[in-house]
Amino acid sequence: MQGHGTFACWKRDVPETRARIARRVLGHLRFGMPAANAVGAIIVFLYFAWAFPPESKPDAFGTYSVNAIGGVIYFALAAAFATWRGEHADQVLKRWIASDAPSTDEDRRQIMRIPKLMVALSAINWGVAIPVFFLLNLDYSLELAWDVAGSLFMAGLTVCGVVFLVAERITRPALAYVLDPREPAESRALGIAPRIVLTWATLSGVPLIGIMTIPAGRLPDDPADLIAPIVFVAGIALVTGLFGMKVVAQNIARPVRSLRHAMDRVGEGDLGVEVEVNDASEIGRLQAGFNQMVDGLRERERLRDLFGKQVGDDVAREALERGVTLGGEQKTLAALFIDIVGSTALAARERPERVVDLLNGFFAAVVETVADHGGMVNKFEGDGALCVFGAPTPHDDYAAAALAAARELRDRLADASTLDAAIGVSCGTAVAGNVGAEARYEYTVIGDPVNEASRLCELAKHRPGRTLASATTVEQAGEPEAANWEIDGEARLRGRAEPTRLAYPVDYAGEQAEAGEAATAA
Repeated sequence: MQGHGTFACWKRDVPETRARIARRVLGHLRFGMPAANAVGAIIVFLYFAWAFPPESKPDAFGTYSVNAIGGVIYFALAAAFATWRGEHADQVLKRWIASDAPSTDEDRRQIMRIPKLMVALSAINWGVAIPVFFLLNLDYSLELAWDVAGSLFMAGLTVCGVVFLVAERITRPALAYVLDPREPAESRALGIAPRIVLTWATLSGVPLIGIMTIPAGRLPDDPADLIAPIVFVAGIALVTGLFGMKVVAQNIARPVRSLRHAMDRVGEGDLGVEVEVNDASEIGRLQAGFNQMVDGLRERERLRDLFGKQVGDDVAREALERGVTLGGEQKTLAALFIDIVGSTALAARERPERVVDLLNGFFAAVVETVADHGGMVNKFEGDGALCVFGAPTPHDDYAAAALAAARELRDRLADASTLDAAIGVSCGTAVAGNVGAEARYEYTVIGDPVNEASRLCELAKHRPGRTLASATTVEQAGEPEAANWEIDGEARLRGRAEPTRLAYPVDYAGEQAEAGEAATAA
């Protein structure tokens, strides 16, 4: 977030959404704040008019009528003052309605200050009312004047607590708009514990203190006359205390419930979830922290996906679960080597973009087919690929899987691809592991089956069907896969001392035998 400039708008559809938020918040503030203060004033009036009226005094002015008229006039003046002073907070919301300009850091600070400003205005109005109505009732009696002043003080504290809770609740939509969903706001809001204590103190504690001070304010001749005011104030304490704790509980429970639902979705694999940050206390930090956590999970999943595409899902999973160490271990596996025939001529006659498109289509078929048979494309080598069955994850039928993948690739490329490719398959023991340096390494397979598969692939380029396997691989595969192969002939492969017995797909066995005889005669 920037210093005093503009920051990114966290919500989409800014003009409509923000203007609607501003209208709703403004309307609720303009109704809720005067209503809370008016209810407090009416309760004080009812207390003195019904619950604990002063004793009749013929020689004094009309207490009820004067206080009622004075209360209406004072409330009107206080409301005008609060409206005038509240214009400073309303400016941001009014600008949101009239302008599409991005929100600023100052907007955020002003929105966060609205509840405190509403409390300050209410405190000023109730504070000024104390001496005004003290003097207004002083002609009746000093005892009544002090009783009125004390009641206004107690009522003012309670109303200020209600105003804070109501204003904080009303401004949450606007606060959610200006708070960064991933950066916690600075601590300018009451924390959870102070908020609960303050709510109890102002909405329950203050009325309870008022109950204890009723006899001290005005002690009637008949003690039974204290029942009505005590019951009245106790009822107010119950109602305001219940209201306050309900609001606080909802302000805590709703975001926590939203977080719980979001966590459930993450647990189900949905990493697109994001919670709204609409609080500047510890709850807001928790909301922002959750969004940061999900961002981290999304980034981790993205890297895992990218890593898996680079080295194969099995290698990526192995690295994430067990860590990465240089070195290897012996594994019994099958190697399938596939290479394009005539790639040099292809590159000479086609545009580079066309060559890339052809190669991508070719390798897509290789990756999909090998994966369907439980193998892994270990590496791409120019216009060829080395595929492994049995590493890093063990495969019970590695030989049969490699042979089946070779046959399917042969048929698939013959039907759908303009490229001609040769395939060689071998099996045996090889070393599989991470080779390189700590700063840069790759997972690779080294050993005799890899070399033999590569040489068989070279030989297959000159044979019908373009597919060869070692007889050992076919024998290792067993039935029913071995029935698809014909073992016939042998060849001395480059770099190997002993000749290799060859196997062909049965579809091409006759052509392969003729080709083998021709090669021998030559």
